[in-house]
Amino acid sequence: MLSFVSLAQAQTGNSQGAAGGQPGRPAAAPASGTMVVATREAPPFAMKGKDGEWSGLSIWLWDRVARELGIKYRFEEASLKDMIDGVADGRFGASVAAMTITPEREKVVDFTHPFISTGFGIAVRKTGSAWLAVLSGVFTWGFVQAVLALAALLGFVGLLFWLVERHDNPKEFGGTALRGIGSGFWFSAVTMTTVGYGDKAPRTKAGRVIALVWMFGAILIISTFTGMIASALTTDRLTGAVSGPNDLPNVSVGSVPGSSSEGWLTAQHVGFQGYASVEAGLAALARGDIDAFVYDKPLLQYRINNAHQDALTVLPGTFGRQDYGIALPEDSPLRDRVNVSLLQIIESDAWSDRLFKALGDGER
Repeated sequence: MLSFVSLAQAQTGNSQGAAGGQPGRPAAAPASGTMVVATREAPPFAMKGKDGEWSGLSIWLWDRVARELGIKYRFEEASLKDMIDGVADGRFGASVAAMTITPEREKVVDFTHPFISTGFGIAVRKTGSAWLAVLSGVFTWGFVQAVLALAALLGFVGLLFWLVERHDNPKEFGGTALRGIGSGFWFSAVTMTTVGYGDKAPRTKAGRVIALVWMFGAILIISTFTGMIASALTTDRLTGAVSGPNDLPNVSVGSVPGSSSEGWLTAQHVGFQGYASVEAGLAALARGDIDAFVYDKPLLQYRINNAHQDALTVLPGTFGRQDYGIALPEDSPLRDRVNVSLLQIIESDAWSDRLFKALGDGER
């Protein structure tokens, strides 16, 4: 999830340079006046390069704010929990990455105005072409079993016709056992499907009784078989088992424990399997271990576009609401100044262009 981790307050050369300006807290900035800002990997908002340099939407945004306000800073990587706790206890002056503003977090830190509003996304496996979906929906092992069972039943009924008709009706059911049973099989099949070519018909009383019973029984059998095919071709088989949040309680879902998506899934009464990272969850989804993966939509879309474009997709729309902001210490004297600078930057064309390049038109 997007999170701006603590930004230690910079000392500006006067006696109010302690973090948050509150006594009793450790200084978030050393004597040199360099603020310690917490962050973590959350592409495309915060990404750590091989050289240790940080980049991304949130990193760029914070850098612009810091330059405008004359804040010297350095980044320190931290866990999501430490990004909040570290700002609250004064270890960091701020937190910057992809952090969702929640009531629980607002109790211990102050957030800036949101710099992006989005929601949760649902990632699923691609289903391929419609024809492939139809074939995969019909030709399952259960379907094959049903066909074999039906063929066996037709063979049994054909055997009965041969046994009772072979002597009195040798023209239609006589000959070798294989030929006679084959004729009975054929008559059973055309009777069941109500085709009735008339090329064969029972002549004995026993044969006609069997044929009458088979006619009524075949109606029930063909109705059941038709229902099985219709079930295989229902919408969820053609478009995937998940088309929206209402389908999540009925499938296997993955997410990242401790993230805001966990709270949303819990509110929707959806259980989920936890994964240490978004990438681990998407890899499990691609393998078929789970049916859907829920997380912040911008982060899902970015990772799928860059690593899983052929196998996975994100469902249209967003679910729930998420506002991303920068976390600052409570009552921080920097907050108003950061907010003014932040609002000016997110209204600029430069910010809009960066959002479009990283997330596409849907998140601008």
